[in-house]
Amino acid sequence: MKVIVVGGGWAGCSAAYSARTNGAEVTLLERTDMLLGTGLVGGIMRNNGRYTATEEMIAMGGGEIFKVIDANCRHTNVNFPGHEHANLYDIAKTPVAITNYLKEIGVNVVCQARITKADASDGIIRSVETADGTVYEGDVFIDTTGTAGPMNNCSKYGNGCAMCILRCPSFGGRVSLAGLCGVEEIMGKKANGSIGAMSGSCKLYKESLSQEIVDELNETGVAVIPLPEELIENHLDMKACQQYAIKEFAENIILLDTGHAKLMTPFYTLEKLHKIPGFENARYEDPYSGGKGNSMRYFAMSPRNNALKVEGMENLFCAGEKAGLLVGHTEAIVTGVLAGYNAVQKAEGKEPLVLSRKTAIGEAIAYVNEKMKTEEGLGKKYTFSGSVFFEHMKEEGLYRMNKDEIGALIEAEGLKDIFKK
Repeated sequence: MKVIVVGGGWAGCSAAYSARTNGAEVTLLERTDMLLGTGLVGGIMRNNGRYTATEEMIAMGGGEIFKVIDANCRHTNVNFPGHEHANLYDIAKTPVAITNYLKEIGVNVVCQARITKADASDGIIRSVETADGTVYEGDVFIDTTGTAGPMNNCSKYGNGCAMCILRCPSFGGRVSLAGLCGVEEIMGKKANGSIGAMSGSCKLYKESLSQEIVDELNETGVAVIPLPEELIENHLDMKACQQYAIKEFAENIILLDTGHAKLMTPFYTLEKLHKIPGFENARYEDPYSGGKGNSMRYFAMSPRNNALKVEGMENLFCAGEKAGLLVGHTEAIVTGVLAGYNAVQKAEGKEPLVLSRKTAIGEAIAYVNEKMKTEEGLGKKYTFSGSVFFEHMKEEGLYRMNKDEIGALIEAEGLKDIFKK
């Protein structure tokens, strides 16, 4: 069985892991020179309902990626406004650890491999071709190319290219595999009806901050600095990460320590930032133009079923943001594991797995699929960690913190170790 995964963010890495550990020969094609995508500057895990989803996936036997992350955290069990029991992974160590893990289990990782063509007809993909002319044939394909950029979208719908970690000027813009196959993709919206959404946080060079702030971050993982009213900038309605769009994130500078100082706002004017005590020398690390804007996302989501198979295609699955308005690393990882598993099921001629809606993961996949078919639903974002879906989780009794209780549910649903063949 040959499975080709296109896109090396959290979803792609997880899909590659899942397909490989279930017996496939896996090639992972990544457009840039590093894996993890926005995960290179991310870092927040297990906050709020993400804890439940993480432990569900571990109980289902698909949790090895989470275990690698847990082993590379700078801080654990951290609380910050609106969020509890978060882990913050190290953005320097984690990408290397994940890359090494994938290679150790036998995934063929190919970087600087931007796809430009797909040989597809009658709903079947036979191969993809990269910009250098290399052709990769496969039995099943997984699209995890994300929804951010390319630059013309950041200019048209945002504040221009902010020179983010996706580095389109260096490696070329995102190319959607589903799009190359002729699939009509879906564009997300902001609450006001405009297209796309802006990435939700910036990263400051930690050592450019005052020693007092650096010490607090290193010790606790969090720093909350109240803002005088004249320095408040509220860009929260533009964020993809609506779980952080609460007043505390407008009225304070909230920093999290992931190696960088993660600034929980889409962008913040450098002139104002330098007026805040302790930020006189502050400098952006991602995006480099964080005083102006950030990357724009949710331009190319694939229509799919709850097994994550792309509609209109027989051997194409999707995960991460390609699978809909799901926000976050945890969300990308769990959809990636399911897509990788179902790619193998497809290659073996078996029925794909649809997760029970009695699980938080199964409910998220199905719920978002339903909501995206409505105009109102397209204007919202969904995550285990806050906002619309976390409230839904609590209403449905899906938010669980007891590992034994989570394990018992997974076993009762016949899903214990389902992702281990």
